[in-house]
Amino acid sequence: MSIPFCSYWIKIEEELAKKETIQPLLVESMVSATVHIVHTSVFQDVSFSFSPSQMTVLPSENEKKAPDRVRLPRSLFERLRPVMSSVRVVLMVINIGEGDIFKGQQRGSSVLDNRIVGIRVGSEPVRDLAERVEITFSHEPQLQNLQCAFWDANKGRCGDWKSTGCSTEQKINQTICLCDHLTFFALLLNPIDASTEKTLIQISLAGCSTSLCFLILTIILYFALRFTRQKFKSEDAPKIHVALSISLVLLNLTFIISIRHQSTEQGTSCQAQGGVLHFFLLCCFTWMGIEAFHLYLLAIKIFNIYISYYFQKLCLVGWGFPILVVLITGSTGSYGQYTNEEKSNSTHLKLCWIENRTALYITVHGYFAVTFLFGAVVLSLVAWKIFHLRGSRAGKEQNQTWKGILTVLGLSCLVGGTWGLVLLTPIGLTTVHGELCSFSGVFIFIWFAILYYPSLIEESSSSTVKTNHSNSASRE
Repeated sequence: MSIPFCSYWIKIEEELAKKETIQPLLVESMVSATVHIVHTSVFQDVSFSFSPSQMTVLPSENEKKAPDRVRLPRSLFERLRPVMSSVRVVLMVINIGEGDIFKGQQRGSSVLDNRIVGIRVGSEPVRDLAERVEITFSHEPQLQNLQCAFWDANKGRCGDWKSTGCSTEQKINQTICLCDHLTFFALLLNPIDASTEKTLIQISLAGCSTSLCFLILTIILYFALRFTRQKFKSEDAPKIHVALSISLVLLNLTFIISIRHQSTEQGTSCQAQGGVLHFFLLCCFTWMGIEAFHLYLLAIKIFNIYISYYFQKLCLVGWGFPILVVLITGSTGSYGQYTNEEKSNSTHLKLCWIENRTALYITVHGYFAVTFLFGAVVLSLVAWKIFHLRGSRAGKEQNQTWKGILTVLGLSCLVGGTWGLVLLTPIGLTTVHGELCSFSGVFIFIWFAILYYPSLIEESSSSTVKTNHSNSASRE
């Protein structure tokens, strides 16, 4: 009689518990298994490591500190002592990969690191333990809660994951599962349901819309100041701020349109949409780099900074260089329908973007990394200069420390500080990332208003004083 594929490894584990050999019986790319003979008269708990490189024949003291380990309570062996002097302990680790084995029935559910640990003591099932078995999984820090679960072979046609009888203790780099029975265990990443996913996207769209409104206000304020202040027309700094605002406006508009009208077709139209979205994103990154370069000239270099046709050359770089990158990316056929499937929450998002992961990492993550690091270096130098000068004034302006801090924070918005988390995300256009970066428009408006609007009031007040003084002099 053949063994059903869905219960194949469960039957293999049962067979290992009955055989007489004592050696690593399975060492393959997918499965590793060891069999241990443990005396039931042990005086302490027994620990085993299930890291692939540390699966040994006999347990040792070091395995109590192994990052991936199983601790079997002494009381388990005491329960078996009346009927046997020693017992076979089978430890099996399976990498389920992309196959169909040990796949839950819930849509989108997934196993952390695709790793499952099977434990068996003796040939009979072990249930209802007074003292629980402890399984410790090591992992990278997770943004969401994990859940310990075991495989119930009797649930459904081929089995499913359940958590009954197991508790979870999640820490930063490891999770401890405490269960009152023995079988196959794993850490589950629970999917976000469709309604929650839709809510997250709506929050992201709301953030982008808010940012869009404030960026438009920034542009309106700029042109209002141009009509009321003559010197404002010749200043390059506000022009650069507005160019960055315009690129962010176009990016937000394109992103909102792409999310609301997700394309389900692969073709020239989708490729064009991906290219446009990529272009405006690169324009934002480039103008952030230009902000940092202009800040370097004003605050660090200071002398001999005149450049003929300065703003025109900046525009050539800010709008022209991204076109070159997009043309090269498009020539490699990298644009198309992109599906965002995050392992941390199994969220699905489809839009026209860069479908080639290598091109994505180079032209988005790599491009921004260079811009961000340059801006961070310049901002650090400016911050040092601000606080160094304040410290050299013998405490006369100690009460203005907060003013210096706010100045640095404001400048960080211009050079891409609010976009810094892009380096920490594997995709770049995740829901969280879109929401966080949407606040850049709000910060830029606040900075622009605080920086230039007071100077307009002071200039108007100065003109009024001069006019009054002139009228008084004429009367005399």
